[in-house]
Amino acid sequence: MATRVQVVLGQEERERFRRQAEIEGKSLSCWLREAGRERLDTRRVRRIASVADLDAFFGKCDGRERGREPDWEEHRTVIERSRRSGESPT
Repeated sequence: MATRVQVVLGQEERERFRRQAEIEGKSLSCWLREAGRERLDTRRVRRIASVADLDAFFGKCDGRERGREPDWEEHRTVIERSRRSGESPT
């Protein structure tokens, strides 16, 4: 059974949501429901219970990253430079 929920929006915000829903070919109600579901999905803690889950997790992480991970010698150089920058001049 469906339940009606009232959402209080400012006029400008409502119009922005409505326009986006129209662009996507959806009603405002449908657009808001989908936005809520997407938000829940992004905040849900997912347990890693299999190798496939682990692969999916690292694949998602790799998709967010840009560039490359420095090798250990580059890390050491940065660490040493940081340590030296904190030394006193005497």
